[in-house]
Amino acid sequence: MDVAVKEGWIEVITGSMFAGKTEELLRRVRRIKYARKEVIVFKPVIDTRYGMNEIVSHNNERIESIPINQPGEMFRFFGAKHPYAIAVDEVQFFGREMIDVAEELADHGVRVILAGLDKDFRGEPFGIMPELLARAEYVTKLAAICQVCGAPATRTQRIINGEPAKYSDPIILIGAKEQYEARCRHCHIVIRDNDED
Repeated sequence: MDVAVKEGWIEVITGSMFAGKTEELLRRVRRIKYARKEVIVFKPVIDTRYGMNEIVSHNNERIESIPINQPGEMFRFFGAKHPYAIAVDEVQFFGREMIDVAEELADHGVRVILAGLDKDFRGEPFGIMPELLARAEYVTKLAAICQVCGAPATRTQRIINGEPAKYSDPIILIGAKEQYEARCRHCHIVIRDNDED
């Protein structure tokens, strides 16, 4: 008895900043394009680090993308039928609607590729990421290199005026090398508000 393989699933690429998440997302998008299948790439409007209409890795690899405010906006860019795949970078910046949209697309046969930080600068789970990781069929967790000791880095260190950020600082602060470093568990520092007394 032959059983047809069904298309449609969720893939999540995660880890700290500078771990290569965007590079891996771009690699998967290029492979889909080489196979002559349709893939549409999205990113959150708030990610303006390298311009509005591109996803750019820290090593300057680029691909055109569509900036969106809300995940439901993705449907406007589909033709008469769903694409083979969609890819979304910096997915941690979206709310719960992203989970629902990802599930709906995967249920309708779309390969859903999502890349985002698993932890915020405090070292705590970032927004919707824990649930996306639990719902995904495939998870790739990448590590960077700690900029202090050289160990595998799984955390993102925020630096404000040369000092580690405070726990009470806002979770979202768009930036790159000028404000963030990759750190291991032991070199990661967050100043608690009561530590200053």
